Amino acid sequence: MSSDSAAREAGPDVPQDSEPVWDVVVVGAGPAGASAACAAAATGRRVLLLEKSELPRYKTCGGGIIGPSRDALPPGFQLPLRDRVHAVTFSLNGKLTRTRRSKRMLFGLVNRPEFDAGLVEMAKAAGAEVRTGVTVSRVEQHGPAVPDRRTVALVLGDGRTLLARAVIGADGSAGRIGAHVGVKLEQVDLGLEAEIPVPATVAQDWAGRVQIDWGPIPGSYGWVFPKGDTLTVGVISARGEGAGTKRYLEDFIARLGLAGFEPSISSGHLTRCRADDSPLSRGRVIVCGDAAGLLEPFTREGISFALRSGRLAGEWAVRIAEAQDAVDARRQALNYAFAIKAGLGVEMGVGRRILALYERRPGLIHAAVTGFRPAWRVFANVTRGTTTLAEVVRTHPMARRLLSAMDRS
Repeated sequence: MSSDSAAREAGPDVPQDSEPVWDVVVVGAGPAGASAACAAAATGRRVLLLEKSELPRYKTCGGGIIGPSRDALPPGFQLPLRDRVHAVTFSLNGKLTRTRRSKRMLFGLVNRPEFDAGLVEMAKAAGAEVRTGVTVSRVEQHGPAVPDRRTVALVLGDGRTLLARAVIGADGSAGRIGAHVGVKLEQVDLGLEAEIPVPATVAQDWAGRVQIDWGPIPGSYGWVFPKGDTLTVGVISARGEGAGTKRYLEDFIARLGLAGFEPSISSGHLTRCRADDSPLSRGRVIVCGDAAGLLEPFTREGISFALRSGRLAGEWAVRIAEAQDAVDARRQALNYAFAIKAGLGVEMGVGRRILALYERRPGLIHAAVTGFRPAWRVFANVTRGTTTLAEVVRTHPMARRLLSAMDRS
């Protein structure tokens, strides 16, 4: 329901102070926000989920659902899979192409508008109220808009104010809530993507198979994800390489033989990773997903990080909402930060080290995953969710020695 619809149903003469003090307000209805709202509402608390766009809305994203994403979904959620991946074609800037296959599914592919809308429906089913077309202009935890120290005020774009006992920011890496918290971002990458409708004969050739191309710019790579009659083709590299990234996408599409097909959507976005010392909370406000700069630095995979951090944010926001004073609220927020850093933070640290290796030795990564069976098994197990890169480095001496050697070089 949009904010305007809610106002009409309440009646034109209802005063602003009739709005309830919400236990938890979540800003942003992507995977992180919807997951947070679902987790918080499942406890029976009053939860409001705000989204500035109307749903469903397009999101620049490959739409790969790996094992950790699947395992973090709300109970009962049915994935709207467009394809199931059993094969990966690897190439090194268009050369040395090799396809590896698996009898078991590696991961699934979704269209983000369908996936995100489904998660919002799960949040509604859990008891959260959803309002779309609502923007937040600022957050206040002190001053005349805040009636007591247990309350956070969200001032909306239309001038109205919402009150909450806890606020979760899931409004993206350039959102208002992250700015309020003071999130610090260090690794910034540019992703470009095209949704390319293709004939049935071309679609059939790609069914069940994706391509990953290790790109020409240090740290860059490209992908082809099939989704029925459409191929999602994209590339990503460090910000500051805009012209080179655009050229890489054009060359990649041409090499694939897809230059003759007109994209239905061409889009771009920036991904941003948090700095190690970046805060995850301020007072009764916490952040998750992209708003917290949480994503895997090597692959820039963000859906699993959004779902996992969103669920944790929803659970800990309930505890913050119940806190009777600032000291207890701070304690609960620090517990949330510890949970994030102990899990996702460790994975991000390993991802940064692997990205540094990949930037210097892309050929080594390609040779390992295409020609060394244990490396292929690691890739398959990570995508299936039976292990993580951090676990591999912790338990495999060879991987640990290789990264340590690269750290010293």
